[in-house]
Amino acid sequence: MGKKRIVVKGETESAVGAAKGPAFAKRRTVDRAVLYVEATYNNTRLTLADERGNVLAGSSSGALGFQGAKKGTPFAAAKVGEAIAAKAQAMGIREVSVVVKGVGSGRESSIRGFVNKGFSVTSIRDATPVPHNGPRPPRARRV
Repeated sequence: MGKKRIVVKGETESAVGAAKGPAFAKRRTVDRAVLYVEATYNNTRLTLADERGNVLAGSSSGALGFQGAKKGTPFAAAKVGEAIAAKAQAMGIREVSVVVKGVGSGRESSIRGFVNKGFSVTSIRDATPVPHNGPRPPRARRV
């Protein structure tokens, strides 16, 4: 049922929270980053990484509370872009290069939501995988 915390008289709540360690106190500051946008028909996921590929922050339209078909909308993607932008501002990021993957409707709107918060985009690269005559397509429907 979880740990029960006991606060002794004279000890404040902040002193109990300070015992968590240096991982929570330390914040990374980065100048440039890479924004990975994965836009599918059902969801839009954004991942912010430094230039070496270490993930700094991530979010998706499902994580923001959108459910069902609303997750794949451009409005939800724009909200995800704004949420990642808020995290990026806290880290001191100014320049971003974007890598887009997928064919969903949130491709452009997620980048727009991110850029509207005052970031400069150095490049946009499309990394959508294209099959070279991959698996056999499903049979034609008979209606």
